[in-house]
Amino acid sequence: MGKELIEFIARSLVTEADKVDVTTIEGNKSTILELKVAENDTGKVIGKHGRVAKAIRTILSAASNSSGKRLVLEILD
Repeated sequence: MGKELIEFIARSLVTEADKVDVTTIEGNKSTILELKVAENDTGKVIGKHGRVAKAIRTILSAASNSSGKRLVLEILD
């Protein structure tokens, strides 16, 4: 659920949608989602003062409440 959600949001924001890659790392209590985008699209995913990234994390947090597992988003350079 979380991976598809992040892919959809990221592809909507970036110019090079084909370079969006989300990797899932499963843990006992949490799942880490690593987001990679094209170098020139990183700023679009982070936003001014991190506002876009914070909004994505808020949506992810709301989505994770139903699964019982914590979802964590990491945006990689």
